[in-house]
Amino acid sequence: MAMSAATTQSFLLNNKTTRHNYQTLKSATHIAAFPSTHVHPTTTLTSTYKSMSISCSAAASTTTTPLQTPPTTSSDRVFNFAAGPATLPENVLQKAQADLVNWRGSGMSVMEMSHRGKEFLSIIQKAESDLRTLLNISDEYAVLFLQGGATTQFAAIPLNICSPDDAVDYIVTGSWGDKAYKEAAKYSKPNVIWSGKSEKYTKIPNFDSLVQNPDAKYLHICANETIHGVEFKDYPTPLNEKTILVADMSSNFCSKPVDVSKFGIIYAGAQKNVGPSGVTIVIIRKDLIGNAQESTPVMLDYKIHAENNSLYNTPPCYGIYMCGLVFEDLLDQGGLVEVEKKNQKKAQILYDAIDSSNGFYRCPVDKSVRSLMNVPFTLAKPELEAEFVKTAAGEKMVQLKGHRSVGGMRASIYNAMPLAGVEKLVAFMKEFQAKHG
Repeated sequence: MAMSAATTQSFLLNNKTTRHNYQTLKSATHIAAFPSTHVHPTTTLTSTYKSMSISCSAAASTTTTPLQTPPTTSSDRVFNFAAGPATLPENVLQKAQADLVNWRGSGMSVMEMSHRGKEFLSIIQKAESDLRTLLNISDEYAVLFLQGGATTQFAAIPLNICSPDDAVDYIVTGSWGDKAYKEAAKYSKPNVIWSGKSEKYTKIPNFDSLVQNPDAKYLHICANETIHGVEFKDYPTPLNEKTILVADMSSNFCSKPVDVSKFGIIYAGAQKNVGPSGVTIVIIRKDLIGNAQESTPVMLDYKIHAENNSLYNTPPCYGIYMCGLVFEDLLDQGGLVEVEKKNQKKAQILYDAIDSSNGFYRCPVDKSVRSLMNVPFTLAKPELEAEFVKTAAGEKMVQLKGHRSVGGMRASIYNAMPLAGVEKLVAFMKEFQAKHG
């Protein structure tokens, strides 16, 4: 006798003999073991069942086998050259994995914690303390853990520092500096005092040649252009001592020592060098806080976040936790002086391979400002680029395709990219050249 799906399910749920077994079938183990067309916690049983006779042993209803996830080993992981979100230190991931379900005996995951509870307060406070140690950040600066990416700061900075009629200066060395300038035009009077666009963003200007506005509220730079691979090796000094230097350091944040005291504001998205996506870090001199334009949204007002210790609303808790683990790892490596040495070695190996290829590979960036983090390069035979990317992926080296706006290839070799990853890429590049050169 045929029964509707709803009738069949009602029979199962109301029958004392079968109710427990139905609940057991809803477990993750049984969902994995049985086809979804037969049973699923969000669907009804279908008429595939042609008999109303149901028999289950007691053992079957009380004994389940937990799902087993094979342990991940280093050999299972790829070398991820993505520009962001990017590779994270494997030991950091393993530490997070070990504490995922039960953080330090708290009985809960960091993902489940109240952001106002003592457990998470200890996490965010230690993350800030370790970051202050890494960058030698004085008490004159506030450290904020925010959301919205560095792109949101393109608006937040002029809203907090300027009135709508205030002048501000921008040095545009790539796509991100250009985006920051265009956003600032909505809230201030920005002026591009130098742009590398005509030379396809391959250089950084001589600072002495810059014509700055003496009345500018701030001078803005992008310390490392992720797309074009251009990095400031030194920083300009604003013409007027009242003008502050502002830097987007998203893609080279914590990759080397930085004299924070030279800057009024440093901001960075975490997802390239210090954590997963979702966290934005702002380091701001405290005397600059509290002057936001009246129209500033509450979530963009630095004063609100500083007064509430980055806890005005629910922050990206797990992302901040992961950043904290990365900060610990950087300190364990000996701090940013040692980290920079490792980054210089990796970059040198890769640039040497490009420069010694007799033109088979080419990096368009001026050698004096080549990024230690993002290495763009092209092939003399552009028709081979797709094959290069595909073949490399087959060798467990992924995300080497260049940004859609510039093409070619790009290897992002952030802090967490091991030397072995760069060495494997260089060996592959030489093999590829030998085959196609």
